[in-house]
Amino acid sequence: MAEAAESPGDPGTASPKPLMRDLKAVGKKFMHVLYPRKSNTLLRDWDLWGPLILCVTLALMLQRGAADSEKDGGPQFAEVFVIIWFGAVTITLNSKLLGGNISFFQSLCVLGYCILPLTVAMLVCRLVLLAEPGPINFMVRLFVVVVMFAWSVVASTAFLADSQPPNRKALAVYPVFLFYFVISWMILTFTPQ
Repeated sequence: MAEAAESPGDPGTASPKPLMRDLKAVGKKFMHVLYPRKSNTLLRDWDLWGPLILCVTLALMLQRGAADSEKDGGPQFAEVFVIIWFGAVTITLNSKLLGGNISFFQSLCVLGYCILPLTVAMLVCRLVLLAEPGPINFMVRLFVVVVMFAWSVVASTAFLADSQPPNRKALAVYPVFLFYFVISWMILTFTPQ
């Protein structure tokens, strides 16, 4: 009996084509968030790779120094991970209950990719925290976090607002605002140990 030959890109082969294809798709979605415009590309071709990468990156950057310190008080990896995913699921369910015409995973995709500006804000804040602490240091961090918070909200509403009935857009956008506000607050209040 002859074995069927696997084509390039099948799961049984070591071809880099599927990986490169996925990386290019994630990169294109990052560009959609960096330059938000009304487009269905992010909604149509949803994936959860980018949101997973951003969530893990943000959670790792929000780690303090000593993982076993009881009096740390800062968020640990699992707490950040749960807050992000629970918040995204809650917003998605709210959107569906309000009569939105977006699928569950499309909404998770958009909310996850729109964490990109806040992940950049966390990176900038970690770099700024390397300098001497003081009021200027805090003002720079506050400015960066506020700008990136606004960017996240604008980017996500550019994709999600059209999926809601016109008389319920404010009810759908308010939880998005709160979701990104909580993440921004965690970033702004972060202090290394």
